[in-house]
Amino acid sequence: MSKYNLLWKHIKKNGGESSKLSFDEIKNIAGIAIDHSFVNYKKELLEYGYEVKKISLKDKTVLFQKIN
Repeated sequence: MSKYNLLWKHIKKNGGESSKLSFDEIKNIAGIAIDHSFVNYKKELLEYGYEVKKISLKDKTVLFQKIN
């Protein structure tokens, strides 16, 4: 079980075609703060039909995109 499973399930349920979440929103959903290991875990999201499209450190957001 991944530490980001709650986040992946949330995105699958609520993501639509794309979804942008702030780092704070991700922390509230997943119960943990996003950290450098996120880039290793993001490939798990493919199993849920989504991908991480962009991580903005400046804006502190992550853009998720549905895989067509």
